[in-house]
Amino acid sequence: MKFLTLPRQILCASLMTLCATGANAADKITLKLAHNLERSHVVHLAFEELAKEVQQLSDGNMRIRIYPSSQMGSARETLELLQNGALDMTKGSASDLESFDNTYAIYNLPYLFKDQQHFNRVVFGEVGKEIMESTKDKGFFGISAYVAGTRSFYAKKPITKPEDLKGLKIRVQASPTTLKMVELMGGSPTPISFGEVYTAMQQGVVDGAENNVPSWVQTRHIEIAKVFSEDEHTSIPDFLVISTKTWQKLSPEQQQILMKAAKNSEAYQQKLWEKVDADSRAQAKAMGATIVSVDKAPFRAAVKPLYDDFAKDPKQAALLAKFESAVE
Repeated sequence: MKFLTLPRQILCASLMTLCATGANAADKITLKLAHNLERSHVVHLAFEELAKEVQQLSDGNMRIRIYPSSQMGSARETLELLQNGALDMTKGSASDLESFDNTYAIYNLPYLFKDQQHFNRVVFGEVGKEIMESTKDKGFFGISAYVAGTRSFYAKKPITKPEDLKGLKIRVQASPTTLKMVELMGGSPTPISFGEVYTAMQQGVVDGAENNVPSWVQTRHIEIAKVFSEDEHTSIPDFLVISTKTWQKLSPEQQQILMKAAKNSEAYQQKLWEKVDADSRAQAKAMGATIVSVDKAPFRAAVKPLYDDFAKDPKQAALLAKFESAVE
């Protein structure tokens, strides 16, 4: 795979020449973790908890230095830095990761999970572990997963049926599956960097976006797009991704410490998510915004061709069958 040559990436790489050097003579190591979320985001808070536990379990010999808020670039840029050996860890959603390995495309299928229990059985179970470990030969792999709620559309008007999307430019992540989903539903998908969405909506570059309730509220998108139409089309997890080179340079004991802390951070983040989701819904109501219930059946029918395409790929079809068998 060819990567973009970006000035920021070159700068980051030059500043991080000592990154991922493994344990030195004193058996001490500092891992660098960069991501595109704000410090208030629950995934960032989970990373802080992870860093704290790693330091405690290693008696101070392992540290994680976190660079939030796109300090090292966008999600795609940090993943490229990671593959090039210039960064140890980053956060990637399944939508981000799909562009690097098509195995993650399945998580972007709309209406994939029956309910939250089904999501948990897949993402935190054997199937999810299989997916996370499948990319080691691509230079990275996942060591923990995080819930990100369900994604729905928000705009200045209700979107309660696919026809309501006709003529609307909807901001989406740069995921081929998500682009196709919005097209099938009748909208015009418009990939824009997450940090640029507010201005894009303000200037009319896009008419709306799709995300979870906390993101809608915390990013202040709610100020422009007052109507959240809860069609819950996708439940896309976030992942903590580590460079394969970095992992191989860690001692077995260091690997064990990191994995234990990563696993504990999952449970910590889930509790934070439940609270922030409830708080965000209350805040939205107080701000005079509206959350609209939606009949999902017409939306499910509109995206059936996505599943037909998946069935044509034996590998994807087999993976989808594993997801479906995890319902019970």
